[in-house]
Amino acid sequence: MAKLEGKPVGWAVVAYILFFVPLLVPDAKENAFVKFHVKQGLVLFLFSVLIQVVGMMIPIIGWLIIVPLGGLASLVLFIIGIMNAINGKEVELPLIGSFAKSFNF
Repeated sequence: MAKLEGKPVGWAVVAYILFFVPLLVPDAKENAFVKFHVKQGLVLFLFSVLIQVVGMMIPIIGWLIIVPLGGLASLVLFIIGIMNAINGKEVELPLIGSFAKSFNF
């Protein structure tokens, strides 16, 4: 995987696509940069699932407003997270990134 100043950028990007995969690779799971992005990816995944579940449970408004806008928000956060990983930054995702601190692994 590609490295930027000793940071495994490739695994950090993979963390947003499938957050658990970098945890299966010995070199990646020991790296603090990758762990940061794994946690951010996990929070983003949970946010996306929550938006879908809540949106589908609320008739009409959920289907027509919550699910589409939540999906768009998830996509924007996904792009922000990947851009941060590619640039070698450890910046929390807006609105939901602070929840990642509660995960310890």
